[in-house]
Amino acid sequence: MKASVGGYARATDLRHALDLLAASDGMGRVLAGGQSLIAALNMRLSSGDLLIDINSIDALKGVSLDGNRLRIGALTRHAEIANDPLVAQHAPLLRKATDLIAHAAIRNRGTIGGALAHADPAAEFPACILALDATIHVEGPDGPRDIPASDFFVDVFVTTINDGEILTAISLPMAEAEERQVIHELARRSGDYALAGVCLVRRAAGHRIVCISVGPRPELATAAMARLDAGDTDGAVAALRDALDPPSDTQATAAYRRHLVGVLLHRAIADLNGETA
Repeated sequence: MKASVGGYARATDLRHALDLLAASDGMGRVLAGGQSLIAALNMRLSSGDLLIDINSIDALKGVSLDGNRLRIGALTRHAEIANDPLVAQHAPLLRKATDLIAHAAIRNRGTIGGALAHADPAAEFPACILALDATIHVEGPDGPRDIPASDFFVDVFVTTINDGEILTAISLPMAEAEERQVIHELARRSGDYALAGVCLVRRAAGHRIVCISVGPRPELATAAMARLDAGDTDGAVAALRDALDPPSDTQATAAYRRHLVGVLLHRAIADLNGETA
């Protein structure tokens, strides 16, 4: 099946992209890596859209330090995140996550901004940026807007990006000297979406736990975090399982996913402590 689109326009800069989006009468679709959008168009899940290609906007690319924060442009490819020394030093969780994302062809084209805007709860980057307490930067007709990761994800494929806005960058605090960041997930085959996954960050202020593929959106597992802060590993695992209401589908039952996250949290904690689970 071939895609049905209403047109194509290549934006020369962010202002041009916003103008094209505003003039599209609600039918504009921002094209970054296209790994999800083109698939949806080919399956006719979306049709008649004006594709606004932002790939030529250099201001949306790359990784840099901005004061005491790491800033990642929305058009930064997964493969670039995997190889960037600043990411490896200041946000190793993102570096580790790239090894779990699909296959090389996807990683070479997919962008971190596209992954976050798509908001697939089975994807790694949404959970990672919440675990890292990141801020998502968007720009629209009314100017720039900063959205905490905790407020960004609403539901499956739904975020708080408004009509006419474009995700421009992500920023996050640089890793502390003793900070540890790990990610563990289980998939049926390498490159498949995870049946379940866990992101775990340990900072001076405490632990941050976010699960993958067990709900409609990534959320902080606050009860489990409190138990782990108190040094109660088994209590953290029990609290995490109790808090979840995962879906059942053709890949796994809810009960199996709930069991998996407990196993994965145990492994993540052992990894965090330099042990073997």
